Amino acid sequence: MPRLALYALVVCLLSVTAAVVSFVEGSWLGIVWVLLAGLSSNMCWYYVKRARQQKSLTG
Repeated sequence: MPRLALYALVVCLLSVTAAVVSFVEGSWLGIVWVLLAGLSSNMCWYYVKRARQQKSLTG
């Protein structure tokens, strides 16, 4: 897994955790964390797909 995809995955997992904690505490700030989790998840998939395409082109 590419390094940037791994970083994006870590950010996604931390964002989901922060969203859960925010919602449990009754804060609506969790919506921001959910949006950040969605963005980082898409970034993770993008970097994984890009690495696969580059590997298939060179390999």
